[in-house]
Amino acid sequence: MFYGLNNIIKKILPKRLFYRSLLIVAAPMILLQVIITIVFFDSLWIKANKGMTRSLVAEIQTLHDVYKNENGYNQMIIDLYNKNFDFIVVKKENEIFTNKSTERWYSPIDRSLRRELKRVFGSNFKFDTTAYKELVELQIKFKNGYLQIFFPKNRISPSSARIFALWITFPGLLLIIIAILFLKNQTRPIVNLANAAEKFGKGEFIKEFRPSGAKEIRQAAYEFEKMRKRISVHLNQRSEMLSGISHDLRTPLTRLKLQLTFLKQKDLARKMSDDIEEMERMLNEYLEFARYQKKEETEIVSVDEIVKDVVKKYKKEKINTSIEKNLHISVRSNSIKRCLTNLIDNGLAYGKKVEISAKKISNYLIIFIDDDGPGIDEKEYQNVIKPFYRIDKSRSQNKSGVGLGLSITNDIIRSHGGSIFLDKSTLNGLRVKISLPL
Repeated sequence: MFYGLNNIIKKILPKRLFYRSLLIVAAPMILLQVIITIVFFDSLWIKANKGMTRSLVAEIQTLHDVYKNENGYNQMIIDLYNKNFDFIVVKKENEIFTNKSTERWYSPIDRSLRRELKRVFGSNFKFDTTAYKELVELQIKFKNGYLQIFFPKNRISPSSARIFALWITFPGLLLIIIAILFLKNQTRPIVNLANAAEKFGKGEFIKEFRPSGAKEIRQAAYEFEKMRKRISVHLNQRSEMLSGISHDLRTPLTRLKLQLTFLKQKDLARKMSDDIEEMERMLNEYLEFARYQKKEETEIVSVDEIVKDVVKKYKKEKINTSIEKNLHISVRSNSIKRCLTNLIDNGLAYGKKVEISAKKISNYLIIFIDDDGPGIDEKEYQNVIKPFYRIDKSRSQNKSGVGLGLSITNDIIRSHGGSIFLDKSTLNGLRVKISLPL
């Protein structure tokens, strides 16, 4: 029971820290104002309204009784009331009286007035508090007509209600505005830290990040900055080491190639030369693997332009493109080009035709690269994106490469916050699906 209630509360509550903090600040304040308002209206305003209404009805009752018993001085009594009590009393003779009231059922003023008048006059009255802005019209049945009485609304409605409403509302709104400004300043450093972490997770270069905010937030930001620097140093060292090893290996390979030219056994020389060429290809891929990890700034680019720029290198190859218009995305363009180049090279290495399509689905850019090659067994989908993994069956090992192409592509896509999936192509080959957040 409590678990289900907890889930319902979690769905109702806001998800962002700013709105949760604002709710924590504003909810008790609003609750306190509601309680104070209820206590005020119940203990003060309603009681004052009842007392004022009872006093007014007593004056009207006095007027009615005196007017009924003093036939010779009726007009004088009316004049005295009009002068001394801010009343406007008019005797309507020989006119039909109807007690169809226009009172408001939701108004405490109308309810109090009706209650007191009914106690004195029964059902021989009606009143209207809405016809005039500052006056209340009251009609009381009298002989063959009725008495029409106008009196100010402030005789039954305490003026303190408006002042109280102003003083209870204005400070509350002012405090909530101050709380919003304060919470904005407190949550901004957390948002900046989250944005910096997101950029770093996507491999983007962070130009400036200054810890700010409360002590705990600053401490978290300092620790994040230390972690970022350690990871950056580690990645740079790995790339430099890999690049250095690859460069250093070129020299002995070159000497071996020169020595092979003087070897008299041509068959052996040809086999050794093939092995050396394969080692050179491996070194080139190692260098490419290290080179793509260099820092590159993110920019907003057109997907159509990127695909055209990549495809124009393959003039003699059969590559069809279908790109949705006006698609723009914030990426590291050179890395994405390298990614597409790897996938196109793989498709052309094992097939004769490649199709590239891109479209927007929800808030994601979806890119499909299809080829008509032999494809890959579903069991190998997770393995082929591992570094240095090569398939011996459908994709022949005699092809050039050392198994870093899909691994590099997967790293590039994941560093942009996206994902890569392998599937059966509509061309009966391999389909590579790339999903990138817009």
